[in-house]
Amino acid sequence: MIADLVAQIRAVPIAAVLELGSVLVCVLLFLGTLVLLSSGPPTGRGDLWLALIGLGTAFVVFWTVLVPLYERTL
Repeated sequence: MIADLVAQIRAVPIAAVLELGSVLVCVLLFLGTLVLLSSGPPTGRGDLWLALIGLGTAFVVFWTVLVPLYERTL
């Protein structure tokens, strides 16, 4: 089973990195949201909230704009 998974990852390493990176970003966004929600509402400029929103925005733009553009050029 693990050998099959390793073989699939070796067959398409770029796609595997993108997918595993996406899972990592989603986990970080989820944990970051939980931490920020537990700390209460933002005070002042809310720099941590803006960083979390910026990361989420970059993630969405990557998958909805950059990946389809790349796939069209193949």
